[in-house]
Order: sequence, then C-alpha cells, then structure tokens
Amino acid sequence: MLNDIPLMPPNASTFASQVDLLYAFLVILSAVVTVGTFGAVLFFAIKYRRRPGVAPGSMEGSLRLELLWSFIPGVIAIGIFAWGAKLYFYGVKPPTDVMDIYVSGKQWMWKVQHPTGQKEINDLHIPAGRAIRWTMTSEDVLHSYWIPAFRMKKDVVPGRYTEMWAQPTKPGEYHLFCAEYCGTGHSKMIGTVHVLEPEAYQRWLSGNTGDPPDVAGAKLFESMRCNTCHAAGQGQRGPVLDGIFGKPQPLKGGSEVIVNEDYVRESILHPLAKVVNGFEPVMPSYDGQLGEEEIMQLVAYIKSLKPAAGGAK
Repeated sequence: MLNDIPLMPPNASTFASQVDLLYAFLVILSAVVTVGTFGAVLFFAIKYRRRPGVAPGSMEGSLRLELLWSFIPGVIAIGIFAWGAKLYFYGVKPPTDVMDIYVSGKQWMWKVQHPTGQKEINDLHIPAGRAIRWTMTSEDVLHSYWIPAFRMKKDVVPGRYTEMWAQPTKPGEYHLFCAEYCGTGHSKMIGTVHVLEPEAYQRWLSGNTGDPPDVAGAKLFESMRCNTCHAAGQGQRGPVLDGIFGKPQPLKGGSEVIVNEDYVRESILHPLAKVVNGFEPVMPSYDGQLGEEEIMQLVAYIKSLKPAAGGAK
C-alpha cells in the first residue's frame, strides 16, 4: 500500500529537477540545523547542569563566535535567495522556439486549443522534448493550472492573460489539477497531460482536425466585419493591425502602450479605454458577443500578422 503513495510527484520536465534540487537542499539544511540546535542544547544542558556544592563560574562572550554564527547563516540565506531567483527567472522566460497552447478555465473544466487547431477538454497531448508555452485565461472565477510532474503552477485570472512554460522530458501520463478553490465542483476540475514521443504526437495530430487558432481568428475577424475599419485605404477608421504586436502604440494624451495579449483583449472588450492617437473613439464594444476562446483566436490572428508591404501605418 505504501508503495502506491510516492514521496514526490514524477520528475517529468527540465524545470522539475532544478526545483527538486533546491528543495532537497532546503530539507537537508533544515535537518542539519534542527539536529545541530537540539544537539547543542542537550550537550550544554548536561555539561553545564547545576551540581550540588559547586558554584557556577562566570562566562565571557566571544565576538569572533558571534560574528561567525551571523556571517555563515547570512551567506546561506543570500545563496538560497540567489538560487531561487535564478529558478524564477528561468521559469518565467521561455525560449524563443516554443509551441503555444491556449487554455481557458471554466467551472469546472479546462478547455485547450492547439496551434494546429485541435481542441481538448480536461486532456492535453504534447510532445516530449519540446518547449510548451501555455497562454491562459478564465471565463468566470479564479483558477490555477497545476501540473505537479512539471513543478509548474500558474493562476488563471478572469479578465487577463497569464503564461507559463515547461519542457516535458519523459513520455507518460501526468495529473493536471486546479490548485485554487473555484466553487463546489473544484475537486472535479482535473485532467491528464499525455506526453508523447514526437512520432506518436504527430500521429495523434493526424487523427484530429480543426482550424489553427490564427486561421479561426482570421475567419472570425472577417465575419465580425473587423476588416472594414482596420484595413488600410479609403474609409479606414482604425489602426492597421499588420505587424503591430509586441510594438509600442501611441495613444491619445501622449502616452503609449505595448501591444500584447492583454491590450488586444482590452481593445476588443473595452475599446474606449485606450484610444490610439490619430483615430476617433468609434469602435463598439464586443463584450458579451465573444467568448474567451474566440478572443484568444483573434489574439492569435493579430499575433500572426506580418508588417504590411510598403510600411503602411
């Protein structure tokens, strides 16, 4: 029975081994400090216990000893902080060659869309050895996307996008949880991450069809008639979107904003919040008309647009 209860989750990502090493160091350090402290207390309690007929002698402090036991813990504490900071920056900065997965949390399920268009609910199929970036949002309340085997967890927040990344190393099936209490069905908000060999992943892709997010976003962009205002030429009433993602955008009033996922989402739902310089606040709000999955598709489409030929502004 005890063999069925692992001491730790499986180690299945490049990040997991680094986190495990830090925690192992902290556990060993805590054990050494605990045993050393109680051992010293026991030793001195016996050595300097009060004896009948023996007067206690006077003791002088040692400046060298006090400096030593202040310096050594200080160095260890700074080292732990530097180690943790290094892991943090590694965990929040994905490599350039990543595969994007789009996740939408909803009471009580995880909806996933692959870059090639496949969709899943409470399941995720990904290839081993490939860096994966999750772009996530919530349709209702606060959730938290947690894959213990990858040692990665990120809050999924309504009204904004959050990201995390990991590179799975071992094919297998791993647990997926919501780590934030989100309502009465919270315990049911679980799933499975299927890490496949690259060949097996390609076979899985071939058996599932659907439009990639950017293609679905392009169709939605056209069906919602967004191109009537955001296309260069006569009658243009909004900024051209080609190649603007990731770049600064000047706003009315003299400020500017970087065009990222959150800004695109805000511009779709609350277009008057940040009006681009040179344009009038005439765009209607699509709040209530588009779901989070559709907004993600529009974001993916805008991210895919390249700069217009001739440098159109």
